[in-house]
Amino acid sequence: MQISLLLAHEIAQLFLILLAGFVLVRAGLLRAADSKVLSVILVYLVIPCVIIDAFQIEDTPAIRAGLAVSFAAAAAIHLLFLVLTGLLRRFLGLDAIERATAIYSNAGALVIPLVQALLGQEYVIYSCAFIIVQLVLLWTHGSMILRGAGALSWKAILTNVNLLSIAAGAVLYAGRIPLPAVLSGAMDDMGALMGPLGMLLAGMAIAESPLRQLVCTPRYYLTAALRLVVYPLAALVLLWATGMAALLPDGRAILMTVYLAAITPACTTITSMVQLYGQDAGKSSALYVMSTLLSIVTMPLMLAVFDWVI
Repeated sequence: MQISLLLAHEIAQLFLILLAGFVLVRAGLLRAADSKVLSVILVYLVIPCVIIDAFQIEDTPAIRAGLAVSFAAAAAIHLLFLVLTGLLRRFLGLDAIERATAIYSNAGALVIPLVQALLGQEYVIYSCAFIIVQLVLLWTHGSMILRGAGALSWKAILTNVNLLSIAAGAVLYAGRIPLPAVLSGAMDDMGALMGPLGMLLAGMAIAESPLRQLVCTPRYYLTAALRLVVYPLAALVLLWATGMAALLPDGRAILMTVYLAAITPACTTITSMVQLYGQDAGKSSALYVMSTLLSIVTMPLMLAVFDWVI
């Protein structure tokens, strides 16, 4: 019950922000196309701050061991999602937006406050492992499928601001170099914008689409089911089969942070990327909204299954 209430509270807050963006466009104060400005701010400013700040953590043997397990679990889950999508792509006729929506979750915006409330601040660093693995894949594999390019552009990858931010954060962590308090504080404040900005741009992008289309399109429910039920259950089977929870004294709690990230709704950054690459932002936003609303029910259920299995 506590988890259900917490999840409902967090998602309801974000949904109200989405509603505000929707109302701004419907009232004629802004256009849906104006949300591209928010996409640029989110992708090129807010997310890099979140990444670099995530590496500003204490370095101890216990934390290093926990990070190793969380990174291994995150990498294994993402690999599973990629393979599963490859198998389902032809069978279900998944397009680029549907594939990206099924694979990439909204871990950055939702998982950290949930981990703080459920497990405590000391476990937040382990949720960052999933976010980092996802960002690397999102700006390589995800960027490639959304651009529709036939091959990776290594120049575009190596000069991507988000991957450069991961490299910079890793160097700071490895060198045990703390950021000045004023800079770290500014990055914390900037990172807090990630969830609200993502919801605002989603609300603005969907405002010019008929609401009936959102709730009456069966295809949207299929993609949401993949993201919220099928892929989380596959991840749970993987975690159970590998027995990772037994590797550390607090292995179960560490795996819960990774699993929480894997069961969140569609990634907000997908909508930003779709807008930047000139694809169907309305569809991407609709899938984001649909999965966010349904996650109020599915996330507590998936966590209940985790408690039963792990």
